[in-house]
Amino acid sequence: MTTTLIRGGTVVTAEGEFRADVLCYGDTVHSVGPNLEVPSGALVIDAGGAYVMPGGIDPHTHMELPFMGTVASEDFFTGTSAAAAGGTTMIIDFVIPSPKERILDAYKKWRGWAEKAAADYSLHVAITWWDETVHADMETLCKEYGVNSFKHFMAYKGAIMADDEVLVNSFTRARELGALCTVHAENGELVFRLQKELYDKGFHGPEAHPMSRPPEVEGEAANRAIRIAEVLGVPLYLVHTSCIDALEAVARARMEGQRVFGEVLAQHLVIDDSVYRNPDWNAAAHYVMSPPFRAKEHQEALWRALQSGVLQTTATDHCCFCTPQKQAGLDDFRKIPNGTGGVEDRMAVLWHHGVRTGRLTPSEFVAVTSSNTAKIFNVFPRKGAVIAGADADLVVWDPERTRTISAKTHHQNIDFNIYEGMEVVGGPAYTLSRGRVVWADGQLRTERGQGKYIDRPCFPSYWESQKRRNERAVGTPVERGRLAGSGGSPRGPPASNERATNRQHIRAQRFKGETIDHGTQFPRYRV
Repeated sequence: MTTTLIRGGTVVTAEGEFRADVLCYGDTVHSVGPNLEVPSGALVIDAGGAYVMPGGIDPHTHMELPFMGTVASEDFFTGTSAAAAGGTTMIIDFVIPSPKERILDAYKKWRGWAEKAAADYSLHVAITWWDETVHADMETLCKEYGVNSFKHFMAYKGAIMADDEVLVNSFTRARELGALCTVHAENGELVFRLQKELYDKGFHGPEAHPMSRPPEVEGEAANRAIRIAEVLGVPLYLVHTSCIDALEAVARARMEGQRVFGEVLAQHLVIDDSVYRNPDWNAAAHYVMSPPFRAKEHQEALWRALQSGVLQTTATDHCCFCTPQKQAGLDDFRKIPNGTGGVEDRMAVLWHHGVRTGRLTPSEFVAVTSSNTAKIFNVFPRKGAVIAGADADLVVWDPERTRTISAKTHHQNIDFNIYEGMEVVGGPAYTLSRGRVVWADGQLRTERGQGKYIDRPCFPSYWESQKRRNERAVGTPVERGRLAGSGGSPRGPPASNERATNRQHIRAQRFKGETIDHGTQFPRYRV
């Protein structure tokens, strides 16, 4: 069993900062405190001048995903290794069943692929169709396989898109199981129509991609998913929120008391839609992802939402396709495989553009890169914390470490980097995955298959408040006597449902005169 003492650093958690040593026995944090004694034979890491933080958790990746006629170039070993090089020690990937494929069969297939992971991982499961086997398999996944979240793609018509009927069925089942519904919010019907119209008008290159998926398409779908979740009484998590239109829907719902969580991708905070006008087709195509990169005004709104707590988590949607794969859409932008990389760079980009600019404090950085995700997906404080008993997933963060991001030097299995040439200050000097040093002073030390699958129990703590909210929204039937001369059973209208009345009352209590626009500083909320 390896014993490691991280000495002389400043421990940073989502709650605050303090000087302390961190002692790890095996894969667990044993103690945190000042001037800890060095055990015999322990590895000592000098963290003087550095921060000691929970390892990052990326809640949105797609390793070796079969998609759009090809397979993502990053597998679970190379992807989790690249993540470790950037300070991320856990990912939550996605099982995406083909239409009519048993979701339990798909889950087992993904687990087989993931056995090679070098760091810990878990799996969301997408609901891409519906019948009674899906209904049954959702319970099996929750109760026997540690799954507590289900993904719904509102885009990709003709492939994996979930229509409203699927959403309603799946959300209802998730309510019974205490699972979290997540959505990719884009109106698939509108995207399909806009893609066809643009292609027919002669727009065949990557510049048509953002034109076919404007902010309104995301905003409409976000609002629809939020309202469906409100009516059915389930918490909701929106992945890769990219625009003001979707932010408005999230902020409004949270101000009304609805349990809605929002995720933002690091790249959406710092890259704008001008990349699609690059005359180099290959370069422009490498930025094709969904939702697409937006105009600059959306970036500042996203930062404000992250600062204020309207958005709680950061991710990458890491889904790598090399140049020859992207060229499948050389003559038709609709066939360019959607996806970008970034699992290695997320934390450095967020530190440089967040902490060093004063947008985020170090504790807020820990919250949005690790702790909030751990809480929402119910693995806290095993993950996302620096306390005795937690997994020893730790990063020793050098706030002055300088790196120029480049495909020539990154560890991701892709021949392009969307941050190419960006200089970032701040990065990991050491990364520990369950007590093992997997990154040290620029050297990767990961081992194939060392990662473990992490169970995520259902009914996280916020479900208690959701259940109380649901109970309050249920009305009571009106008791009436038998109608004169009817000769039958008492008649009357169906049971009264006060949910709509309660919603209207909640909305009436919103902060009067407050608007949500480009200049709004969103109110602060706890996860």
